[in-house]
Amino acid sequence: MPDPPDVLQIAVKPSKTSLGILGETLARRYLDKKKYNIVDHNFRCPLGEIDLVVRKDKALRFIEVKYRSTPDYGLPQESVVRRKQHRIRNAAIVWLKRRRLPLDSEIHFDVVAITKQAGETKYEYIEDAF
Repeated sequence: MPDPPDVLQIAVKPSKTSLGILGETLARRYLDKKKYNIVDHNFRCPLGEIDLVVRKDKALRFIEVKYRSTPDYGLPQESVVRRKQHRIRNAAIVWLKRRRLPLDSEIHFDVVAITKQAGETKYEYIEDAF
């Protein structure tokens, strides 16, 4: 039987949840600096979820945050596929109804894509992504 690996050699892979929390925290800081007013975060309902809801000027923006710590799986924004977009739209309708806001409010669906490369964090804010 081989010797167990040295404890210092075991790489701990971060969980999806911890990476999601990190990405959303980074996105909130980024949007704060850009003077976006964060209205809500981590809204969940049976139809879907919304990472961030922000107000900029008179518009509400429902934002999907995607974080990649490695380029192995492509660009973060590429993972916001049609099915995900549909779930975010449905969750946005529920969010608006629960707050008794008109469904014809000015709303946008944006993506904040965050990548970490060579120790540098890069942000791409994609307005009206879908």
